[in-house]
Amino acid sequence: MNFSISLTVNGERRTVAFDDPRVTLLDLLRERLHLTGTKKGCDRGQCGACTVLVNGRRMNSCLALALSLDGAEILTIEGLADGDALHPVQAAFIAHDGFQCGFCTPGQIMSAVGLIDEGLADDDPERIREGMSGNLCRCGAYRGIAEAVLEARDALSQETEGTHHETV
Repeated sequence: MNFSISLTVNGERRTVAFDDPRVTLLDLLRERLHLTGTKKGCDRGQCGACTVLVNGRRMNSCLALALSLDGAEILTIEGLADGDALHPVQAAFIAHDGFQCGFCTPGQIMSAVGLIDEGLADDDPERIREGMSGNLCRCGAYRGIAEAVLEARDALSQETEGTHHETV
């Protein structure tokens, strides 16, 4: 039996056909759309390496069946930057050494973007770590990650305020 779904992935409408209803969003992204920035870590929803944004919300793509996401809007690490201009979260991760080996970094960054967008990145680094607790870093770069989230939150807030003032 063949299945087909349409998704908007990183701003581009894509129609994907597959023959197994058990195909996860992670496998669809990596194997069919060749977006390999989203990493397959545990494949059980425990490490967060596969975190993407689905309709603006953080999701472990290894736990989501692709078939259930027909019509969804997906944002992966490949769609975050604007050409050569890094997203503020990406720039902050570099500035604060929010990564070491880099395997978890795409999921960490996508989770940080979601955390900030959800308004859950307050000034308490412990609460940021709690909000990011679904993303594991075997290298232990948690301090840099929390600092990066705070810096990116502030940068995005300034961008929003600047945009708001321009339109008023």
